[in-house]
This record gives sequence, C-alpha cells and structure tokens, in this order.
Amino acid sequence: MFKKEFAPDSKTYLIVGLGNPGREYRNTRHNIGFMAVDRFCETHNVRLGKVKFKAIIGQARIGSARVIFAKPQTFMNRSGDSVAAIVRFYKIPIDQLLVVHDDLDLPYGSLRLRPGGGAGGQKGLGSIIERLGTQRFPRMRIGIGRPPGQMDAASYVLQNFGRADQEELDFILRRAEDAMQIFIKDGLEKAMNQFNGTGGNGA
Repeated sequence: MFKKEFAPDSKTYLIVGLGNPGREYRNTRHNIGFMAVDRFCETHNVRLGKVKFKAIIGQARIGSARVIFAKPQTFMNRSGDSVAAIVRFYKIPIDQLLVVHDDLDLPYGSLRLRPGGGAGGQKGLGSIIERLGTQRFPRMRIGIGRPPGQMDAASYVLQNFGRADQEELDFILRRAEDAMQIFIKDGLEKAMNQFNGTGGNGA
C-alpha cells in the first residue's frame, strides 16, 4: 500500500530494474536488474507487490526522498511502455530516474553508472529511450561478461548464473544496493565516483 506522509516538496525518485517476468527467467543473467531492486527492497523492508502501469511497484521513504521502485512486466523489449507511463504519471524529473540493467560489455560484477547515452544493444534500455524520447537519464550497468566461445549472446543472457558466478552474486547485489542508496541520498556524481570500475573502490 502506498503511504501518504510525503511532504509536498519531497524529491521523488524512480528506480527501475530491468528483466523478464516469469519463474523461468527469475535467476537468469538478463534479470540482474530485477535482482538488484529486489535486494534493495528486501533490505529496506519495501513491499513490492502493487501492479500498476504494467509493472510491479513499491514505494518508500529513503532519507527525505520519496522513492518508487518498479519491475516492468512487459518483457524486456517493451520495458519503455511501463517506464514512460510511470514517469509521466508521477512527474518524475528525468535526472531522478535510475534504470538498473545487465551489460554484456562489462566484466562480470563491474558496476558503471552514467548520466545518459545509447542503449548499447540492451533492448530494454533501447525501448525506454524510444518511449521517453531521450537518452539523457541515469542508468546503472551491471556487468555480466561476454558469452564463452561461440555461444550466442541471446542464449547466454537467458541462462541461469553458473555456480562460480552465483558465489559472487551476493556481493555484486550488495554493491548495487549501496550505489542506489548513494544515488538517492547524494546524487549521481557521487555514486559514479564511488562505484564506477571493476572493483568496489572506484576507478
């Protein structure tokens, strides 16, 4: 249930995790955006359950800010339909939207926050750019690495994490959670300075 105690001048943020709905996709590499939002909401006791604008939505106060969390249920390549509707309904300033998604071109576990840019082949991000009509919104890329050998990228992202990768996943999601918190409380630039790179100490 959405709470009403937010001050009229509270900043409103929207944190969107990208993924595919359905049990069969739950633990796949392509769903690491969903996983990151789930982790943040579990830690901060945010109930994700309301279905609105073709997304599973939750809401919380983080510091003085009102934060809406969303996991679009449209399948990845139509994510923009949901995100654009949420942005417009809640009148989210574009610099207070953060899209969290997987990235094949970053080493596994690397985080990279950016203030904008192209989709880089990520279909969910491409859909959001198209529906919002701009590339100028923050995003957090979580590296999942390239597929081994000659494996097709589309098959790779829809595989579950392997055993070795699974062992590191908890640490990666904790770092993503911390980066989201810094973004909300201190802004994108500080989050970029602290978390961009392959390790936990910036780069």
